[in-house]
Amino acid sequence: MEKITILQQTETIFKKNWKFCIGTGRLGLALQKEYIEHLKEVQEKINFDYIRGHGLLHDDVGIYREIELEDGSTEAFYNFTYIDRIFDMYLDMGIRPFIEFGFMPKLLASGDQTVFAWKGNVTPPQDYDKWYDLIQAVVSHFIERYGLEEVLKWPFEVWNEPNLTNFWKDADKEEYFKLYKVTSIAVKDVHPDLQVGGPAICGGADEWITDFLNFCENESAPVDFVSRHAYTTAKPHKVTPEYYYQELFENDYMLKELKTVRELINASPFPDLPFHITEYNTSYSPINPIHDTTLNAAYLARILSEAGDYVDSFSYWTFSDVFEEADVPKSQFHGGFGLIGLNGIYKPTFHLFSFFNQLGVEQLHRDDNILVTRREDGSLAIAVWNMVLEKGDGFEKHFELDLPIQNNKDVFIKRQTIDENNGNPWKVWKQMGRPRFPKKDQIETLKEVAKPRIRTERTSTKNGRVKLTFTLTKNEVCLIEVNPINDETKSYIGLDDSQIPSYSKEWC
Repeated sequence: MEKITILQQTETIFKKNWKFCIGTGRLGLALQKEYIEHLKEVQEKINFDYIRGHGLLHDDVGIYREIELEDGSTEAFYNFTYIDRIFDMYLDMGIRPFIEFGFMPKLLASGDQTVFAWKGNVTPPQDYDKWYDLIQAVVSHFIERYGLEEVLKWPFEVWNEPNLTNFWKDADKEEYFKLYKVTSIAVKDVHPDLQVGGPAICGGADEWITDFLNFCENESAPVDFVSRHAYTTAKPHKVTPEYYYQELFENDYMLKELKTVRELINASPFPDLPFHITEYNTSYSPINPIHDTTLNAAYLARILSEAGDYVDSFSYWTFSDVFEEADVPKSQFHGGFGLIGLNGIYKPTFHLFSFFNQLGVEQLHRDDNILVTRREDGSLAIAVWNMVLEKGDGFEKHFELDLPIQNNKDVFIKRQTIDENNGNPWKVWKQMGRPRFPKKDQIETLKEVAKPRIRTERTSTKNGRVKLTFTLTKNEVCLIEVNPINDETKSYIGLDDSQIPSYSKEWC
């Protein structure tokens, strides 16, 4: 049993950088009813500050068009019908856009290379002057519609993973730097205080960070933040038409990566730049079953607990399984990135984020498995997890926490749990025979079993402290809340539980 004594007070603050931003599929999906319903639920239970997705300039959003004039020539027409609808909805839900400029409109593209089932064009512009004009028109429209004070709060990120040939033709670094300079100048020419940054690379190419910042210094290209992505799976050991199977690195792998990149920024000509992880998850594939499991939640708990030490924000990819990079999802559970599965079914990782959203600001203790916080009202909120990568049963962990209570009142303890047998709709879906398109009654059952298990108890304090003993099963994640009790029992006239059949006065 691991025994931990928690101090009464610390000067440490738990940084909630994990909820600064959340990822989404391409922005055009925001026109779908289920997408909007999922985002509303996420905002009600977790309440992220920003949302980032691909496809702002993709043809399904329809911003860039060209019209033919009477003399046979053409000129650009900027159509904001859909993006206004999307961003109005975001802002109404209390979430701001974290802009990603991409992908290339077909009429501006220099080639026909695309990525994903929805065919985002990943080639440079055929005309950088037209690209500059497009960026200026888009940013100017946002200011006109939403006001300068609002848009000054929006980060503008240039492109997505240009270090990969899938996302940027030939992964041409020099061409990306050219795109970045033109784009960043276009943004700043609208207003010098707008935030612009990049290079939005994936892991494994951090030399791009150094080269990018040196380029910005040497070429006087504006830069207000650095962005990168982070995933923690190895190359796939098996790929099928519907699934992608990968092994996971230990979860401190991502933390070490973030620390290394922060050090690269510190050593650059721009040592004080904010550092944003604009995508992260376990697997980078939208068809990896790990995303549907309790392991995914237990694995990421330490990331949510510690990554704020190194980055200003880290954006989980993504909030919903309404997502079509690998085509329209083919089944209820298909390995999608989302916190919420199709048909509004909460996955275990949704509850991880919900648990962390209920933590306090004062950090009393943190280690690889536990985060103890105190809220402003004096109650304690504790996140605890038991991540297990090995196959098989067992792997329980036993804990005893000696906790400080700010008075000698009895305490009410509430424990919410997700594990392999609770809050795990993926397991129940398998028991159902893995229906691809579940019926309404099956969907209702999956929603019922997706809820965490709740246990409660009342216990006494001694000398301003209370001991809490518990066991975590494999891949269990818990939120434990400890609240002092203001007991009003004696205020009830004639109250006597022993007069009720089956109960005694002391029964609780």
